[in-house]
Amino acid sequence: SDMLGYAGKVSEVTIGEDKFTFVEDCKHPKSCTLLLQGPNPHTLAQMQDAVKDGLRSVKNAVEDKAVVPGAGAFELAAAMHLRNDIAKKTKGRAKLGVDAFAEALLVVPKTLAENSGFDVQETLLNLQDEREATEMAIGLNCATGEPMLPAEEGIWDAVRVKRQSLYLSTVLANQLLLVDEVMRAGKQMGKVEGDPMDLNQ
Repeated sequence: SDMLGYAGKVSEVTIGEDKFTFVEDCKHPKSCTLLLQGPNPHTLAQMQDAVKDGLRSVKNAVEDKAVVPGAGAFELAAAMHLRNDIAKKTKGRAKLGVDAFAEALLVVPKTLAENSGFDVQETLLNLQDEREATEMAIGLNCATGEPMLPAEEGIWDAVRVKRQSLYLSTVLANQLLLVDEVMRAGKQMGKVEGDPMDLNQ
């Protein structure tokens, strides 16, 4: 019995046309099974996706050993830091890139405001004012449209998701700019008079 372990209750239950064996009240449980029940396959699929997303979020937080405030707080803070600190120290045309990157980050709080039915410009200004006044991680309350502290409301985002999104957005932007340069160079080559393969020119 020491090798097999201990269970307080073992029972066979029939649900619908299927039989399930329940092993409950284990002393040292190493794993568990979630039984999802719903009225139709579509609802069950949605429940299964929700459970998977939740478990994956917990796994990411445990492995990263950190989380960041959600509700657009990270993007708002990063955008304001880029504009208020980094852009002022940057010289030349690179400053335009910093401003563009900061503006791109604000897409997240803007989208939250728009999807929640609030005026995007007014909501964003309120968030920025609150952030400047408090210097805290300010996010958007999608129910009221007012600034809030996501950490106090238990709204968090996974670190690796934010890190991956920043990395991929930068890589994709660079690739698009590279394609732009190649196409521009191709147009310039097309403007050369005569046949470029004619060696007698």
